[in-house]
Amino acid sequence: MAHVNEHYRSLPAGYLFPEIGRRVRAYQQAHPDAKLIRLGIGDVVLPLVPAVIEALHRAVDELATPEGFKGYAPDQGYDFLLDAIQKHDYRTRGVEIAGDEIFVSDGSKQDSGNIQEIFGLDCKVLVSDPVYPVYVDTNVMAGRAGKADAAGRHAGILYLAANEANGFAPDPPAERADVAYLCSPNNPTGSVLDKARLERWVAWARKHDAVLIFDAAYDAYIGDPTLPRSIYEIEGARACAIEMRSFSKRAGFTGLRCAYTVVPRECTGTTAAGERVPLRELWARRMSTKFNGVPYLVQRAAEAVLLPEGRKQADEQVAFYRENARRLGQGLTAAGFRVFGGVHAPYLWVRTAGGLSSWDFFDRLLAEAHVVATPGAGFGPAGEGFFRLSAFNSRENIEEALARIQRVFGRR
Repeated sequence: MAHVNEHYRSLPAGYLFPEIGRRVRAYQQAHPDAKLIRLGIGDVVLPLVPAVIEALHRAVDELATPEGFKGYAPDQGYDFLLDAIQKHDYRTRGVEIAGDEIFVSDGSKQDSGNIQEIFGLDCKVLVSDPVYPVYVDTNVMAGRAGKADAAGRHAGILYLAANEANGFAPDPPAERADVAYLCSPNNPTGSVLDKARLERWVAWARKHDAVLIFDAAYDAYIGDPTLPRSIYEIEGARACAIEMRSFSKRAGFTGLRCAYTVVPRECTGTTAAGERVPLRELWARRMSTKFNGVPYLVQRAAEAVLLPEGRKQADEQVAFYRENARRLGQGLTAAGFRVFGGVHAPYLWVRTAGGLSSWDFFDRLLAEAHVVATPGAGFGPAGEGFFRLSAFNSRENIEEALARIQRVFGRR
């Protein structure tokens, strides 16, 4: 008899975004004439920039020749992309990362979900609340998290409240944990960790011999040059941090799929016998066993994003989305909403109107304004009473969504 993995039964009934999709489909079927504006799931809308399209065409032409044909990609990525990452994402910030410490993948969501596989099931996991659901759900699936209580928190996970009092960016706790997930700029709250706060997290990790999983998928949205884009800008981080970055939101690769994870050689874990083991070796083994690499033409496209013309074009798209976020924040504030984020991130974290629950507000916003948001409760118990809006849309839709919300809720 094929027994199921019982840990899956400890998960919430449905993953957040499919549940949003289910509700939206049901509403659309009942109201086929409603013109919905989707500001929920953070998918980009602008087309791939010309430099990326040109790189894709060149790569396709290469693959059509015996001399240029490529099969499986190298385990960690092609040297041309690794070199570009080293030069443009790290050396420009005064950070040195070796090529063999970079692992090119097909997405940070996958990497942030898969990274838990290299840690023991007895590891204590720390997350902020609200939290990107993948960090929690994949640890639940693995059997590391235990049962959830009535509020939805799992016994095997340490939750730190991210709230208005701490700027939605909590400091490390007094107690220890083994693996801590940090996301900056943050999804869903749009907060960003400054250098001082990251220094406290690195010091905490070094003190407790913990590993930080630093998700920097939205680093391109940081507008202040004094804010760190990489955790490796913090002294000592190479010994305790794994970093993930993505081309999805910096260059519209949500459909093309390319990202990378950095695992420094100094970053280690211990065996049950106390032996120190480089985590890089475990991640390399995991990737070579379960992944066959990102296609050549996609890696050429990613390289183009890091070269001067591609960077310029991609930065213009980021600036467009940041302006969308600014307009959303300004308009919602004018309508009386309490708004957070949206400055160094494409997401705005907003208090619901009239004390409504997150899902009740979602339903009202959908039914009365025909706008799709993301209920804050879907990101954890501390997200109750909030909703997340995405700036990934056309300028026309952003302005129309604001006008609809203001008509429905007015000045509160």
